[in-house]
Amino acid sequence: VQLQASGGGLVQAGGSLRLSCAASGRTFSRNTMGWFRQAPGKEREFVAAISWTGSSTYYTDFVKGRFTISRDNAKNTVYLQMNSLKPEDTAVYYCTEDSWSTVVAGRSNYWGQGTLVTVSS
Repeated sequence: VQLQASGGGLVQAGGSLRLSCAASGRTFSRNTMGWFRQAPGKEREFVAAISWTGSSTYYTDFVKGRFTISRDNAKNTVYLQMNSLKPEDTAVYYCTEDSWSTVVAGRSNYWGQGTLVTVSS
């Protein structure tokens, strides 16, 4: 499987971006999709996850109310809508796919290449 993340860029604080992650190489299986991020000098951290049907979502506390994860299974794509961005959201954002527990734990073998989000103050 290949995961291709896109949509990053430079935005001012308070602005919005939408990240996309397209899966290819095999059938977009009935797996959970998730987003992680890694800021300079810090470890990669969990951001959000969404189940196959989209009925279950899970967010880390620091993005609740600001970020929304969604997916379009017909397009084999997962999205991360990021609103009210803060300078501390600056990081490389990675998408991942696997079972729910594996995604949330960050233990999947399937990762996208990352897309850089920079939020200026």
